[in-house]
This record gives sequence, structure tokens and C-alpha cells, in this order.
Amino acid sequence: MIPDQRFVNLPKSFWACVKTLSQKVGYAKKGSILTPSVRTMAEAFSDLNLDTTSLFKDGQATSLGQNLEEYFQYRSKVLHEIVEPNLMNLDRAKAEFYRLKEEFAPTCPLPMNKQSGSKKDHNFLTGIVNMVIANALGEEKCNFDPRELTTVTINNVPSRTLSRRVDGAFPTPVNPIAIWEIKEYYYTTTFGSRIADGVYETLLDGLELEELKDSEGVDVEHYLMVDAYDTWWKDGKSYLCRMVDMVNMKYVDEVLFGYESVTELPRICSGWLSKAQIRLTQ
Repeated sequence: MIPDQRFVNLPKSFWACVKTLSQKVGYAKKGSILTPSVRTMAEAFSDLNLDTTSLFKDGQATSLGQNLEEYFQYRSKVLHEIVEPNLMNLDRAKAEFYRLKEEFAPTCPLPMNKQSGSKKDHNFLTGIVNMVIANALGEEKCNFDPRELTTVTINNVPSRTLSRRVDGAFPTPVNPIAIWEIKEYYYTTTFGSRIADGVYETLLDGLELEELKDSEGVDVEHYLMVDAYDTWWKDGKSYLCRMVDMVNMKYVDEVLFGYESVTELPRICSGWLSKAQIRLTQ
């Protein structure tokens, strides 16, 4: 899922309103993502002792109110029409993993999960992501399991080092073109703080990369891949909303939901290869 250009580069105050209203009105109800009207938003502002005229004045929605209403409608539409259909359950993810494994005969890492007994198997989304990337990149170098912090250097001296290790980097975690995080929870039965923290970890990475780009002009592409229908759609709709927000705030270039890792990664990798060729000529 890519950002909608209508909402890219909006001021941070817009996103403050999105978060405040989402908290007050709610993210979802009875299986549907909520789309508050401008009047509903104004009522929420009133309850919070905030300036309602910033949203609704003289019987008319302000430009801020209109933009917020359009954004909430967009967020609901993209979640229902793109995100939900692409999220895979355990059986679908397992079948797709083994289909790709047979098709690609991969040599890239295919890590195992931490389950036991009959549940012990590969990390299906991680394996899917690794196989698709490896196939798209061909002989190009790629680190599928960086065990070090991401570092960007200037004049061969570290300029920024991110706070967290990531799940993958192209070509390496030192001066990468792209980094990514993978969150799969096929065996999870409850939506706990560990899952929620995964979203906030990606936000932290995005904030650090934003500062790097603003201060040093260095752009590192940043991706998040998530899957598990029950975890995210049935129990975690509010966090799906937050992911859509992060994409449009440009804290992550794209979020790939479930099967999108198969359909969209080849296009993304093509962009990485183009950037790698440009590096060689510099």
C-alpha cells in the first residue's frame, strides 16, 4: 500500500487531529472502520474542550474539517478494499510459502518459527519476503538478517546509527538503499502489547530516518511487511489504521499487507536495483 498524494506533506498538526479524533471517536465498530463526519468531529472537539470552529464554522466545514473527513473516508476504503483482502491466514500463508519454495528453489535464508510440535515450521511471511526479494535481485548482494544496527556514513565516518536492528537491508545495513521490518503473528490468539510495540518500533525507525533526510539529505527507503488476518483484522484494526497513517506521514515508504509481499515486492526491488546502478556511477 502506497501513500495517497492528497495527504502527503500535510502539516503535523493535521496528523495530531487524526490521532486525537481517532482516540475520541474510535477506530472501528462492529467490524467496520469508522468514518466520522465533520459534525461528529466537531462534537468530539467540543467534548475535549478544543476549538470546534477549526473544523466547522458558520454552518460550513472548514478546509481542515473537509480534509479530515476525506482522510477518514480514504482510510476506511483502503483498509476494507485493499488491506483486508490481502491479509492471509495461516493456511493461505503456508500454501503460498511452499508454492514459492518449489518455484524458486531458493538459497536465501528461510528461518524457522519458535513454535513446537505440530506448529513448528518456517516463518512463512519472512520466508515469502526473502524468496521474492532474492528472486527479484538475482545476484545482487542483500542482507536478510542484519545482526547489527543500521548505520549511514558521510566521508566514511558514521553520521547516524539507528536505535534498532531491522529484519533486512539492501545491500547491507551500512549505507543501505532500503531496510525493512516483518511482523507475522499466525499463531497469536490475543492482541497483546508485544504486537502493538511492533508498530511503534517501525514509527521510531521512521522518525530517525526523517531526521536523517532532513538534516543530511540522505534518503533510506523504509518498508513494513505484516500478516495474519485474525491478529490484524479481527483484533488489531486500530493498529491497521495507525499503519495507514504512518504511510501517509511518510514514516514508512510502503506497508505490504500479506499477499502484497508477493505482488508488490518485485516492483519495489526494481527500484532498488536502479538506485544501486546509480551508486556505481557516482
